[in-house]
Amino acid sequence: MWSNVRSVIDIAIVSFIIYRILVLLVGTRAVQLMKGVFIIVMLSVLASFLRFRLLSWFLGNALLALSFAIPIVFQPELRKMLEELGKGQLYLLKRRMSDDEAEVRVKQIAGALSYLKAHKIGALLVFQQEVGLGDYTQTAIHLNASITQELLISIFWKDNPLHDGAVILDKYNLIAGGCYLPLADAPEISRWYGTRHRAALGISEVSDAIVFIVSEERGDVSIAVKGRLSKNIKDFQIEKLLMHYFAGEQIVTGWRGVMKSVADLLWADAKDKQETGGLVK
Repeated sequence: MWSNVRSVIDIAIVSFIIYRILVLLVGTRAVQLMKGVFIIVMLSVLASFLRFRLLSWFLGNALLALSFAIPIVFQPELRKMLEELGKGQLYLLKRRMSDDEAEVRVKQIAGALSYLKAHKIGALLVFQQEVGLGDYTQTAIHLNASITQELLISIFWKDNPLHDGAVILDKYNLIAGGCYLPLADAPEISRWYGTRHRAALGISEVSDAIVFIVSEERGDVSIAVKGRLSKNIKDFQIEKLLMHYFAGEQIVTGWRGVMKSVADLLWADAKDKQETGGLVK
């Protein structure tokens, strides 16, 4: 009897450790690597089952090479994971954000965007999701500060040294300011788009981030998601999207309807490339 109980406890502990390690890996490039390794392993098993000797040999050697390359290529991610383990993050379960907490953050960010828009102060806010943006925060100014309206406004104030770069946020903190992002160079992008809009499109192409852009030329707000841009976003639409980002499925009153409106919002004018007036910066 005790032997069976001990086996169950043993399996439960190992399962919990593996689960927590996977949670720590979420938000880093290592997640994409794990997906690639998993595909190679599955192909190797399939090739072995079908007795494809050459393919099995090739995939086996590829996995052997990866076992040496992974610690080198992903050294920053592995170091960060070990640091979090040392801080006790392995044992902590993520607390789900309540609607009240989400509403406070939405109010702060929406208020900052409203002020920046009214005063035509250019800004670029990048909201990190599952794909980590550590490559762009490493060379920036690390803040790890609470998300407040006043802090966001002050960062993009014209005399602030950080105002030309982007800020990267997650659900709980303002991670870094003065971040420089990859620029989109697709030929179909309207020639009227300036650096901020191209940077927003660029980071949205290489990650699942949601990016808000405030144009200092026009004083309007645009959103970039998955390489597509929607312009002149209204205040209530901003609040809906932010609420979904922070609260997710906790939105009680029909989050599917919210997502539909967000989708309509983002894609409605994605192909509209006719810009008039000055350069959008």
